[in-house]
Amino acid sequence: MAPQDLPYYLLCQLTQEPAASQRGLAERFGVSLGKVNYCLRALVDKGLVKANNFRRSDNKLAYAYVLTPAGLEEKRRLTKAFLQRKIAEFELLQQEIEILQKESQ
Repeated sequence: MAPQDLPYYLLCQLTQEPAASQRGLAERFGVSLGKVNYCLRALVDKGLVKANNFRRSDNKLAYAYVLTPAGLEEKRRLTKAFLQRKIAEFELLQQEIEILQKESQ
């Protein structure tokens, strides 16, 4: 995963799993816990995510991350940009494959 894609992946994951732990997100995306914490704080500061805290029965503080309307719009924008970038990468890869196939004949 490219570093610039972390906000996109976080927004997507939080849409599906609002109560995801930062530690679990860090493991899932293969980044440090500090990086997830920093990115989530930035999303909250920008008003894209709202962090609702609640108490579990074991008295540990936990959070549910909910995308705001602005967060949903940002997720849509990031999805579009991500898709365009992946399509461009795919087209380049197809060209490379064609060249390699011709060279190997």
